[in-house]
Amino acid sequence: MKKSEFIVQDLLSKIYQRQYPGGKLPTQRELAQAYGVSRYTVQAAVRNLADIGVVELVQGSGIYVRDQFRINPLVFNSLTRAPYAKIVSKCLEFGRGPATAEEMQIFQVPETELVWRFLRLRIVNGVIEQIETSSLPASLFPDLTPAVVESSIQAYVEAKGYRISHYMSTYAPKNLTRGEAQLLGCRKSEPAMHIQNRAVLSTGRVFEISEVTAIEYAVSYIRPFDREIHRARLVSVDA
Repeated sequence: MKKSEFIVQDLLSKIYQRQYPGGKLPTQRELAQAYGVSRYTVQAAVRNLADIGVVELVQGSGIYVRDQFRINPLVFNSLTRAPYAKIVSKCLEFGRGPATAEEMQIFQVPETELVWRFLRLRIVNGVIEQIETSSLPASLFPDLTPAVVESSIQAYVEAKGYRISHYMSTYAPKNLTRGEAQLLGCRKSEPAMHIQNRAVLSTGRVFEISEVTAIEYAVSYIRPFDREIHRARLVSVDA
C-alpha cells in the first residue's frame, strides 16, 4: 500500500474514533512528522480526503472534518474520489431501440418501450480507467443526448425534476476481452472488475442500469454497524 493511501485509511479510522477534538486535524507539518513522510505525501492524502468529502481545508485555519461525514455510509474508489473536474467521459456509441426482455423487467415497462443505450469511457487524470455501457428509459428522458452522456447523467436526471435515491451495485472479478483491453490501453491479462449498477429514483423506479469494466480498481467503504440486521442473521442461523 502506498504511504499516502495508508495515511488516508489511518486518518479515516482516527476520525471515526473521534480522536480529533473539535473536528480539527493536526497540521500537515505535524502529520508529516507523525507518519515519517514528506509534506508532499501528506498533502496527497489530505487532498484525497477532501476529494471524497471527508474534510475541508480552510485557508489560514486548518483541516476540518465535515459535519455530515460520520452520519452517512462512505464508499469511495478511484473514480468517486477524484474531483469532477478531473473526470472526463467520452461517448463512443449512442442510440435508441426497443427494450429487451431484461430491460422490460428491470424498468417495468411494456415491450413497446424505447430505451436509450450508450457506451462511454471514463477517464481520470488523463488515464482511461473504465468502460461503461448503460441504458435508460426514453419515456423518462426523451431528450437525452451524447453531450449529456459526456457530462453528468446525475445532474441531468435531477435537472429533469427527479430525485435520485440510491444505487445498487454488484462487484465481481472478470477477464478482459481483447476489445476491452484495446479500449483501456492495457494488456488482456490485466486484473479487472465487473460492476453492475441499478440507479433508483425516490419513487422507487429504476432509471438506469449499467455495466462497468474497470482496471486497477479498489473500493473502500465505511458503514454503521446495523444491530437489527446482525440479530436477524443470528436468528436465521439458530433456526
